[in-house]
Amino acid sequence: MHDKLSSDYRPSDKEPYMSPLQLAYFRQKLLEWRQQLLDESDETIRNLRNEQWREPDPNDRASRESDASLELRTRDRYRKLIGKIDAALRRIDDGSYGYCEETGEPIGLARLEARPIATLSLEAQERHERDERR
Repeated sequence: MHDKLSSDYRPSDKEPYMSPLQLAYFRQKLLEWRQQLLDESDETIRNLRNEQWREPDPNDRASRESDASLELRTRDRYRKLIGKIDAALRRIDDGSYGYCEETGEPIGLARLEARPIATLSLEAQERHERDERR
């Protein structure tokens, strides 16, 4: 496993798919994303703890409660995303990362770059979305 990636490294179709260097790149990308979500989640908790909840004006109080509700929903979304990131990291460890869980075909570098937690190829994802609409 490559411990140190150069900051300008980007996976390329010119190298073997899911090579150790590519896996190290996606691991780093996932870990950085995970840390960013944790940091933002901690910030949300700090903000909610420091919030002054005794607003005399009912409109101000309602506005603060609405903001807090939105922050909590965002935090829940982050929690779910962190679970998906952790699952992707486990797939890197078990060798299944980068391959469609339905077809076994490569998901593709461009799709993983855009959505590193992807578990389906673009074709399989589109098929799922069509089936959900029915």
